Amino acid sequence: MITLTKEDGPADLDGVTHMSIGVSWDPTAGSSGGVMGKLRRKKGTDLDLIAIAMHNGDPVRLAGLDSLDPMGNGSLIHSGDNQTGHGDGDDETVTVEFARIPAHVTSIVFIAAAYKKGSSFQQARNISFKVYDATGGSSQQVADIWPSLLTSDNGCAVAKAMRAGDSWKLEVINQTGKIKQGDEHALMRFAVSK
Repeated sequence: MITLTKEDGPADLDGVTHMSIGVSWDPTAGSSGGVMGKLRRKKGTDLDLIAIAMHNGDPVRLAGLDSLDPMGNGSLIHSGDNQTGHGDGDDETVTVEFARIPAHVTSIVFIAAAYKKGSSFQQARNISFKVYDATGGSSQQVADIWPSLLTSDNGCAVAKAMRAGDSWKLEVINQTGKIKQGDEHALMRFAVSK
């Protein structure tokens, strides 16, 4: 088992063959009560979990949005888009099978973003990222990462998996920033900066 915090620095993933990262959030009505508040909570807000596979400093594949299996071999799988935050457990998940990740991929950056126009972190509450060791078919949570709610940012770099010889390391980043909504290149530039 691995345990992760930002302060610990990169953790060795020796023996971890499958890893998942999930994001969950609750919709909020902001300061609205009454009928408008109920409608806003019912509509929810759309946060997106995105994994960007990198070759050295360049983004080469993106899992999330409308791409659920960008490698085409099941090594980097996105669970699909939850557009409201309703429901129990993780709203979106990315699962990595390290042995099947192509050799030229040197790192994978995991980002959560209010990517679509009209969505924002301020329209969500209780945002959390969970990291699971999914080796052996059962998932064991190894980290719970909570970004600050006191931000007007719309993106959070959650974590980064980095190739280390024949193994991998995982580093918690938990750093927010601004991403131009609806701009996939801005999303990739945000990943490159991490």
